[in-house]
Amino acid sequence: LFLFLGLMPIHGEAEIYDNVLRLHVLANSDSEEDQALKLRVRDAILEHCSPRLAACRGRAEAEETVLAMQDEIKAVAERTVFEAGYDYGVSVTLGVEEYPERRYDSLCFPSGEYLSLRVCIGEAEGKNWWCVLFPPLCLQAASIKTRAEAENTFVAAGFTPEQYKIITETDKVTYRV
Repeated sequence: LFLFLGLMPIHGEAEIYDNVLRLHVLANSDSEEDQALKLRVRDAILEHCSPRLAACRGRAEAEETVLAMQDEIKAVAERTVFEAGYDYGVSVTLGVEEYPERRYDSLCFPSGEYLSLRVCIGEAEGKNWWCVLFPPLCLQAASIKTRAEAENTFVAAGFTPEQYKIITETDKVTYRV
């Protein structure tokens, strides 16, 4: 057992975990209406947060910014829910969460524990949505078309070229003994 544990795959994921702030939005339920509301809340939060997070120079600064904005973020989410005609409560927390591996075409964020802004709408029993809030990639990742464009976008957003390789070369597992 000890020999096996000493040969677990290590791909440098800790470098990603330590430099990323994720956004996690949970819908009230799986109904079409609640899922659409979840996306409206997501969009409102991204519109509100993105300009201020884009100015941050690292995850620690992004974390401080989000903590300072936490009440604002909750108010934005609550207003969005109310304007959509619902009376669901909203909770907003910042903490560490376990995320599954997430693939976006040729990009892959490894599974693991990430600092996360968690937004729960109502009962928060519906399908969730997550992305990378810092560096601000939630909206950019969906529009990336070529590998060169993707690398330039990620590096401009604060990832090192080595971290970008971790995200894109997940099939090239390395081992540490």
